[in-house]
Amino acid sequence: MHGMADDARVMLLQGREVQVRWRINRRARRIGLRIDPAGDGVQVTLPARASQKAGLAFLEAQAGWVLNSLDSLPRRVPFVPGTELPLLGRILTLSHIPEARRGVWREEDRLLVSGDSAHFPRRVADWLRGEARREITARVTGKAALLAAQDRPGRPVRRVSVRDTRTRWGSCSPSGDLSFSWRLLLAPPDVLDYVVAHEVAHLAEMNHGPRFWALCEALAEETKGPRRWLRKHGSSLHRYG
Repeated sequence: MHGMADDARVMLLQGREVQVRWRINRRARRIGLRIDPAGDGVQVTLPARASQKAGLAFLEAQAGWVLNSLDSLPRRVPFVPGTELPLLGRILTLSHIPEARRGVWREEDRLLVSGDSAHFPRRVADWLRGEARREITARVTGKAALLAAQDRPGRPVRRVSVRDTRTRWGSCSPSGDLSFSWRLLLAPPDVLDYVVAHEVAHLAEMNHGPRFWALCEALAEETKGPRRWLRKHGSSLHRYG
C-alpha cells in the first residue's frame, strides 16, 4: 500500500475503546474499512484527497458493523501452559517446566518451556518463529532446485525472512528476497507448501498469468485446496499468541 505509515490511536465507538489505524492510499477511490485479523482494531484507508474528518464520520456511521465484526472474530489463544497449537497438521500442547534449564524443546506432541513464567509467551513465540524459518527455508531450497531442474530461468533466492505479517502470507521481491508469515506453521502442511511454491514460482514469473499458475502447480503438492483453506480459515491463524 502506498502512503504514509500507520497512524494508530485508541478511539471510542459507541462507548467502546477500539484501536484505529489510519492509512493513506493514493490509489484508493473511496474510504475503506478493514478489520484487523488479529482482532485488536480496525484500519481506515483514506484516498489521498479525503480528510481524516470525513474518515471519522464514515467510521462512526459504520460503528455497529465494526463492533459486530470484532465480536465475531475467533477468540484469542494466548501462549500459556495447556494451550493446544496446530502445528502443520498436528496438535502441540504447551507445557511449563520452570526448574529445567533447557530453553524450549519438543517431545513428541508437547512443547516444553523452561524458566520463569514471565518469559513463557516470548519463548514460545521465538521457538515458533525459528521452527517456521527452518521449515520454510528447507522448502524454498527444495522448490528452487526443482525450478532449476525444470529449466525455467529465474532469479536466485537471495534471502528468506520470516515475519508476522497481517495482510500477506508471502512475498517475492524483484531482487529475489522471499518473505513469509511464521503463522503458516500453524496451517495444514499443504497450505504452507502451496504458499512457498507460490513465492518460488515468482522467481521465474513476476505475475499471476497462465504461465505462473502452471509453474506454481508444478511446484506445489496442491493449489486449489490450500487457496480455499486460506480464504476461509486464514484469518484464524492470527488469533494465536
